[in-house]
Amino acid sequence: MAKENALLEEIEYNEDSFDFDDLEERLQSQLDFELSELDFLKTEEEKIGNLDNLGETIKNVVWEQFINQIAVTAGEDFIKENNGLTLDLRDEAHIQTTENFENGKFANHNTKIDYKERYDEWQNNFQKDENGNVKTNSEGKKILTKDARKAYDEGRDKGSAAIHKDHTISAAEVTRDPEAATHLTKTEKVNFANSEKNINDLDASANMSKSDKTMSEWLDSERNGEKPADRFNINEDELREKDKTAREEYENVKEEGKKKSVEAGKQSQKEEAFRISGKALRAVIMQLLAEFAKEIFAKLVKWLKSAQRNLESLLSSIKDAISSFVGKMKTHLINAGNTVITTIASSIIGPVVGTIKKVWTLLKQGWKSLKEAVNYIKSPENKGKSVGILLLETGKIVMAGLSAAGAIVLGEVIEKGLMTIPILAVDIPLIGSLANIIGIFMGAVVAGIIGAIAINLIEKAIEKQRKAEIVGEQVEKGNEILITQRQVRHLNEKKLEHNKEQVASTIKERHEEAAEYIKKSIDSIFNHEVDKIDNKDKIEELDALLDDLLE
Repeated sequence: MAKENALLEEIEYNEDSFDFDDLEERLQSQLDFELSELDFLKTEEEKIGNLDNLGETIKNVVWEQFINQIAVTAGEDFIKENNGLTLDLRDEAHIQTTENFENGKFANHNTKIDYKERYDEWQNNFQKDENGNVKTNSEGKKILTKDARKAYDEGRDKGSAAIHKDHTISAAEVTRDPEAATHLTKTEKVNFANSEKNINDLDASANMSKSDKTMSEWLDSERNGEKPADRFNINEDELREKDKTAREEYENVKEEGKKKSVEAGKQSQKEEAFRISGKALRAVIMQLLAEFAKEIFAKLVKWLKSAQRNLESLLSSIKDAISSFVGKMKTHLINAGNTVITTIASSIIGPVVGTIKKVWTLLKQGWKSLKEAVNYIKSPENKGKSVGILLLETGKIVMAGLSAAGAIVLGEVIEKGLMTIPILAVDIPLIGSLANIIGIFMGAVVAGIIGAIAINLIEKAIEKQRKAEIVGEQVEKGNEILITQRQVRHLNEKKLEHNKEQVASTIKERHEEAAEYIKKSIDSIFNHEVDKIDNKDKIEELDALLDDLLE
């Protein structure tokens, strides 16, 4: 009423100069705006309590965990196929070196040669003390077991009692040699030791004197001031030449063995790279198919809810799903890159990656909920909302985040319980065990129900408070509209009075002008001034003036 009275006072005070048309236009605009705000409040009232989006956050987190599980399972499957070994494409993991072999470090990822088996076989040739350490003689050489030479003597020509068939490079030297042990099989070592280039006829007594010594060691040795050439009937130069030839052949055999080791390592390295590439590619394809299926299912659900369900609308929905999938291809490819990284990380570190990813999702969801709550409070459109509404709304956001986090935790608990059932522990390639799949979705359902109940209670509280606020706002807005409508009515009344007064004043002024004019004309006629004016023109002018007054 105060606004209305103020307007009337302003009109009365400035009535002569007041622009009624301008004020009427402004009041009508204000009325239209207030009516539109009232319509908005009615729409907002209808929206209150709408839970169409309830569970969307939970659904997205479960989907993220499902996609993550595809990648983690792909990495774990790779480890199973990789003889239980994590991904390692380094040269030392595939290509065995003599130095590492001698120190008991093996190229375990080499699937072509079992170096651990070779090492164990090599070590079995040496005597060991009670602590398991290899015994050595006074010269620092490893002491062989009594069976160490057995393979070198079986089935070969050993010569006669007088002339022995001697190993130029002794079986003991070949057995002790770490390079030969690394790169040659036992058969290859025996074949070289008993080859023509390494077998030499030697006097029996000379051969027993030589024993396991190298040819140079034996020929350079002395007993009572005499060398073997002085004590036995031998040709030293011939024996040295024979030793040189044998050693050249021995080095060639070992060099060939090294090449085989390198080739085997590179082949193994390549196969492992292809193995992880195949797993990563299959995981990506599986993810893209799952993403596409998600789009299809979403459109099918929408189609089932629609009023028109026919083949044409179904095909249209499928086309929309394909279009949506292609439109999101950039996002899908980014996610695919993440799947590849997770697959490779899982294959390198093992199951730890799955746990890390789940913890990361928990932290990310918590941070996301907190950020959404803060943004909601800071949003300009929420500035006018009451503290109670703001607290309830932010509580709903946080509850959605907690529900999503709860879905992950509950999924873990349910999975562990189901893993005790043998049939549910069976793995499905690139997806995981049935226990894991059921755990993910059952965890989501349980957490979703709990979250839905909590969010629904919050929604009810918000609904009750917001409806009360909107009803109050509607009443207040209705009052404002009524005031504005009364202002418009009073304005129109004042405008009508003002117009009537203006018309009456105009008529009065014209009457006075006409009377004055007629008086002057009559005075002129009666004062004999007719000759100074054109009587005909005067009469016509008077006739026109009378016509104006009659209009």
